[in-house]
Amino acid sequence: MITDVPGVLVGHHERVGGGWATGTTVVLVPEGAVGAVDQRGGAPGTRETNLLEPENLVQRVNAVCLSGGSAYGLAAADGVMRWLAERNLGFPVGTQPHEVVPIVPAAVLFDLPRSEWGNRPDASFGYAACEAASGSFALGTVGAGAGAAVGSLKGGIGSASEVVGEFTVGALAAVNAAGEAVDLTTGRAYAADHGDFGVTWPSRPADLPPRRTDLNTTIGVVAVDAALSKAEARRIAVAAQDGLARAVRPAHTMFDGDTVFALATGAHELPGASGPFGAAARPAALDALCSAAARVFARAMVHGLLAATTAGGVPAYRDVWPEAFA
Repeated sequence: MITDVPGVLVGHHERVGGGWATGTTVVLVPEGAVGAVDQRGGAPGTRETNLLEPENLVQRVNAVCLSGGSAYGLAAADGVMRWLAERNLGFPVGTQPHEVVPIVPAAVLFDLPRSEWGNRPDASFGYAACEAASGSFALGTVGAGAGAAVGSLKGGIGSASEVVGEFTVGALAAVNAAGEAVDLTTGRAYAADHGDFGVTWPSRPADLPPRRTDLNTTIGVVAVDAALSKAEARRIAVAAQDGLARAVRPAHTMFDGDTVFALATGAHELPGASGPFGAAARPAALDALCSAAARVFARAMVHGLLAATTAGGVPAYRDVWPEAFA
């Protein structure tokens, strides 16, 4: 899980049923983390992403808010800010402990067809997700993945992590893409070779018609317990987008607003070295973390697909290929 990175917590709040299939997921870093972002595709919905550019003032963020509800769902970040402000967590702007501005970048995915019109996340979803945040959290049709879909199948929240030397790299993805995550002629996930997912991949075609929607977007977060600059953290986010592209075909379309945030908690320094090649030691260590970011994001995508359950009229992988879980 992404929470294998010390200092990272995750919380969900969703409504599923009774005309609802949407929700919000919050990745909390109460001690703060250097933040960065990489955005691909032609239809993003974001908040506070310009702040994360390396040349801009603020270095650390307090949380990342991922939400359904398209642009309406950006309101969920207001609830995250309120929760953080009540705990005096944010960028100091005055002399008193409560005089802070919480830094909460956010991104949304398009899931409006899964709910009755007007049913979408608001500030209360973000606040409730913060209240639920912990080191243990559910995958699948929860939080920002409640109304997600990936190609012809139900999407959802997935997560994965990997240890690289003394570092831990973790990813969380809300899988909601125009492209397919599965070869529909066999039932095998495109990123099946990225790990042991506890299933037996089938070899028969899907018994369902292809579904197309032109409004989608996969959003997510990669976290690492390394001390990175904003520019270095952005390289982590860039690499994670490669993992997304391994898991979905096609990826980063004009109808996706794929956005990945990176959080670097700073627990461990990247190694350095002296001598004529010493300057290359830090980039080499960063490169190893970037490679891991791509792998864990691809695995998180597969976990989100496999953990999802049918909702909002979109069939889940486990219902189309139940033999994979036998």
